[in-house]
Amino acid sequence: MAGNLYDALLGAAGAEDRLLMRDETAGAISYKEFADHCARLGGALVEAGLKPGDRVAVQAEKSATALALYLAVVRAGGIYLPLNVAYTPAEIEYFLGDAEPAIFVCDPAKRDALDPVARSAGAAILTLDPSGNGTLEDAANSAKPLAETSPRGGSDIAAILYTSGTTGRSKGAMLSHDNLLSNALSLVDAWRFTSDDVLIHALPIFHTHGLFVATNVVLASRASMIFQARFDPAKVLAAMPEATTLMGVPTFYTRLLQQPGLTREAAATMRLFVSGSAPLLAETHREWQDRTGHAILERYGMTETNMNTSNPYDGRRVAGTVGFPLPGVDLRIVDPETGAPLGPEDIGMIEVRGPNVFSGYWRMPEKTAAEFREDGFFITGDLGKVDADGYVHIVGRGKDLIITGGFNVYPKEVELEIDAMEGVLESAVFGVAHPDFGEGIVAAVVPRDGASLNDRDVIEALGARLAAYKRPKKIVFLDELPRNTMGKVQKNLLRSQFADSFT
Repeated sequence: MAGNLYDALLGAAGAEDRLLMRDETAGAISYKEFADHCARLGGALVEAGLKPGDRVAVQAEKSATALALYLAVVRAGGIYLPLNVAYTPAEIEYFLGDAEPAIFVCDPAKRDALDPVARSAGAAILTLDPSGNGTLEDAANSAKPLAETSPRGGSDIAAILYTSGTTGRSKGAMLSHDNLLSNALSLVDAWRFTSDDVLIHALPIFHTHGLFVATNVVLASRASMIFQARFDPAKVLAAMPEATTLMGVPTFYTRLLQQPGLTREAAATMRLFVSGSAPLLAETHREWQDRTGHAILERYGMTETNMNTSNPYDGRRVAGTVGFPLPGVDLRIVDPETGAPLGPEDIGMIEVRGPNVFSGYWRMPEKTAAEFREDGFFITGDLGKVDADGYVHIVGRGKDLIITGGFNVYPKEVELEIDAMEGVLESAVFGVAHPDFGEGIVAAVVPRDGASLNDRDVIEALGARLAAYKRPKKIVFLDELPRNTMGKVQKNLLRSQFADSFT
């Protein structure tokens, strides 16, 4: 399997006139047109100084050009580093300082704020707007297109995706060409993708779900997609008669269920609905099947591994479970303290091993070593069990990770920002059930003696420091945080006390 991911996903198909996507802005784009665009973008990157192994950081709105940029970076031998479009300049400063990219691509509307950040990190800055225009596209139009793919080994790094840590410091997960290709091929087979499929692509492309799962599966199967800039339930529903598949997060399905036009007739051409990135309520699963006749297929993955498990395509899809390990993936449940294997129905730490599992964290050898067992199993940090029928259940997260609207939020990062506010003694951030986002973020804040604080003070102060999805949806003020005898904050008690915050 060793080699450049680009060749496997787009190499031979790059000469075909078959339709790749229908884009809201760019119109119909064939595989050949897309590959030609990748070649021009790759040429522009090389002329801007990109060398094999260099990082290219990208914070750009979803567009056909932004997607082509991912493949262009990979083809040129670079390492693609997508960044959430909601990140503030303060957050971007950390990522660029840590990754030290050769090139940083951002929206021209944000250039003035981000230019000093890029210069400080030593990155050349190019721009790309939501319509696919900017200095990057200008350079691509005049550059000599890449004629050949940069030779890369299967273990060479193709992408770095940052995932927050409980210490508040984000970690860059290094994903190799083989990691990404092996997972794409496994999913094509598991989910029965063929060149006849049409995927409704309404996911963001700075996240593993939309970038690697959805896009790579389409390319690997020579399928096509209806490429939507963002999730709009009315637009997704309108696209269903021309599509066969949809990949989404639970929020997609809860909001689609609010559409009166969602019926069995509307979903008649669809063969597969996939949900992931956050737990799907069993109630949503049942209501979707009643309304459309389709059982949503839930799967389990993470930034460091892509997909690990999936409910079966043929067979019973059990609500509240994430199915079985994918072929080639080993999964076990162990005692979180001792690492000893546990039996069926026993809850413990989920560990995985396989060709999909990343090689480690960027410039964090000690953290990497701490997350892997000697036999190669990766410690996911998720708590779960395997039932008597072999279905995997995710029952909690050992590191208090919050998944809201499909995005990961680590409480420590939010707590650090709140604790730095004038008048705040301490805080505890946690997630509780939310009918739309899966989990909603709640912050319990203890004011200093004599301080006068209100919800608006806290939320407004966070506006310039954190992406919107990381900000609490509810602030509660307490005299003190609950603690155990060792002084550890008992977030389980807070989650129980405020469980009905959004119901």
